[in-house]
Amino acid sequence: MSHKFNLPARYGTGEKSVWVEYIQLAAEYKPAVNLGQGFPDYHAPEHVTKALAEITTGENPLFNQYTRGFGHPRLVQNLAKLYSPLVGKEIDPNNEILVTSGAYEALFSTIMGHVDEGDEVIVIEPFFDCYEFMIKTAGGIPRCIALKPKATSGTMTSADWVLDEAELVSLFNSKTKMLILNTPHNPLGKVFTAQELETIGNLCKKYNVLCVSDEVYEWMVYAPNKHIRIASMPGMWERTITIGSAGKTFSVTGWKTGWAYGPANLMRNLQVVHQNCVYTCCTPIQEAVARSFEFELSRYNSPECYFFSLARELLSKRDYLVKVLRENGFNPTVPDGGYFIVADWTKLEKKIDLQSESDKYKDYRFTKKFAKEAGVLAIPPSAFYSEDHKHLGENFARFCFIKKDENLALAENLMKEWNAKKK
Repeated sequence: MSHKFNLPARYGTGEKSVWVEYIQLAAEYKPAVNLGQGFPDYHAPEHVTKALAEITTGENPLFNQYTRGFGHPRLVQNLAKLYSPLVGKEIDPNNEILVTSGAYEALFSTIMGHVDEGDEVIVIEPFFDCYEFMIKTAGGIPRCIALKPKATSGTMTSADWVLDEAELVSLFNSKTKMLILNTPHNPLGKVFTAQELETIGNLCKKYNVLCVSDEVYEWMVYAPNKHIRIASMPGMWERTITIGSAGKTFSVTGWKTGWAYGPANLMRNLQVVHQNCVYTCCTPIQEAVARSFEFELSRYNSPECYFFSLARELLSKRDYLVKVLRENGFNPTVPDGGYFIVADWTKLEKKIDLQSESDKYKDYRFTKKFAKEAGVLAIPPSAFYSEDHKHLGENFARFCFIKKDENLALAENLMKEWNAKKK
């Protein structure tokens, strides 16, 4: 009888989640510093958190009740005000924006709403791990292409990780339904250039392919790099769905509020999935995010605007952790955006006994052993590759630097102590 209640085949074997595994690892071994998960360990801007406190206890009882299913009116209006000039098109807040339960649900609704049985989806590796699972669950076929470094030694930046254009071209055919782009990129921090985006865009236009642009790190771009929204490029609005995140924009990842925007005919598919899954998102949080946008839009042209001050705040943290990693035997890729650093750990291989860990991939063994011995938790990047390409991530570990300065300093001390013991 038990087979009757097996997980439905569309979910595969219920593939292991690196997040579930590493949260459990952190709970069990209690590493002193968690540089694994991508969230700040310090407060969001005061006006953001104050807004939510005022809303939940304020005079209007309706802010604690259901709101419009496709997005709280005040929030979609403000999203349209923000993004319309950035993409060079007047966005219709009611038909071209969907508020979702985090960017995660925006991805889910986009993939489920557009990918059909046998459709091929081009995915750039490394990728956020849910992409592949969602594509397969929808009946689609992931076609993966890896960003690869031009060199493996010396000073590296995320711009050194590039796509092979001929390989990219070879993946497009009549079955290609979608390409998923992530810029600024997690975990590499790559900010795709205008030329790279033009190449991708031209192929999407040639083969009539939908581009899904995951841009949750859009405000974390380090000068002189600039974030270019592919939806703003010629001929791309009508075939692009762009995904954003309040959690990343305002440093409140626990609020789990995101959005997608694009042309109404493409957004309708997302609305159908959303209304039959989530239906509507948390009203007080949407109202607080809306007010937060209004506050930042009112000072958009000032250096204090959080959209621009966040990257300046993170730059010193990035540079500090890059220095710490270099001084302790890693070879980090300096990110141009986002808040992660991918670092080659292979110079430390002789200092650490990886045989005591049973995982198949070396980066899992290294990050687990390093967390247990040094007290610093990082994430194994092979989790962000398809099975055929996991070996490309094995020599690296992903570190997050949107952390308190004292915790980054603690990570430095712990790494130094660990290295001193290993001499």
